[in-house]
Order: sequence, then structure tokens, then C-alpha cells
Amino acid sequence: MLRAAIDAAGYYPEAVAEGVEAAVAGEQVVQHLVHHEPTFDHDEVRRHVTVVVLTPTRLVVAHTDEHPPDDLLPAPYTATTTESVTLASVRSVVVQRMVAHPAPDAGHTGGGLPSEAVLTVAWGAIRRIDMEPAQCADPDCEADHGYAGTLTADDFSIRVSAAADGADAVQRLLDFARVLSESSARP
Repeated sequence: MLRAAIDAAGYYPEAVAEGVEAAVAGEQVVQHLVHHEPTFDHDEVRRHVTVVVLTPTRLVVAHTDEHPPDDLLPAPYTATTTESVTLASVRSVVVQRMVAHPAPDAGHTGGGLPSEAVLTVAWGAIRRIDMEPAQCADPDCEADHGYAGTLTADDFSIRVSAAADGADAVQRLLDFARVLSESSARP
């Protein structure tokens, strides 16, 4: 099923599958998610695909980008990066659901799919610090209060929307997130 999903994405399936299969290293695939996303970079469209695989012991994240020819490689090429993380290392699984018209009088009765969903997984490899000058409540204060900041762990994040990717993609992300949450909670 994983290979069929990679093939269905239609984005250099052989190159993507080779990277994913090497990283999975023969382990059983419990759940997977394949997300093909074009992005617009000035006057060109760049495509990339992310494949996330859950095995009984690991979370495997593979990301493939396409690149135009450059000084080192005179032909267009892909670059696939994979990372394997033990499930015991997964620190948090965050799912954000965006529901359009959530009020009951607007027709939301529950049980339906959200318009968009974002899955963020942290295992401690990447941390981002957002800093800003600290301020006090006194509007006339001119003292230096140092800096305040937020430290955020977000090793991996993927967003899907029903409008861009289809309702099935939103459901697949939510299913993957549920199984990952269950798997990473086990001792």
C-alpha cells in the first residue's frame, strides 16, 4: 500500500520509493502518509513530496525536492532526505484541526471532517527560538528589560486542506496522527 501511495502521488516514484525503502530497512509498515505539495517560488513551480512511515519501532520521515541544473549537476535532479526516529524519542504529537463555521446554528453538528489539519511531531532534534525585547506595563518606561522568548520544538510539520488536497487527504492525516499518538504513548 505504501508503494501504491507513492506511485499515485506521481512525483518521481522510483527515486522517492528508493529513499523510503532504504530508511524503512525492511521493517513492517504500520501506517503511512504521502503528501505531494507544489510550491510557488517567484516565477516557477517547485514540487516536493513528504512520506511519513510508522513502523513498530520507528517514525521515518522522507522528504524529496526537485532541483534545476546547477554548477555541480548539469541536469535536473531530486534530493531525498530521510530521518528515522525511535518511537520512544517522540516527545509530542500535536494535531491542529480547522473547522469552518463551527457554530451549531451554522450547520456544524460534529463528526465531520475539519477543513484543514496540521500534524506536528517533536522529538527534540530541532528547536526554534523566537526572541523579542521584553517590556513592562508602564508605557513611559525606558528601562532595558532584556529579552523574552519562546522555545518551540517542531521537528516535523505537515499541513493538508480539503480545498487543496481533498477530504481524503485530511482523513489520512488524521488517521496517521491517531495511530502515531497511540504508538508513541506505549512504553
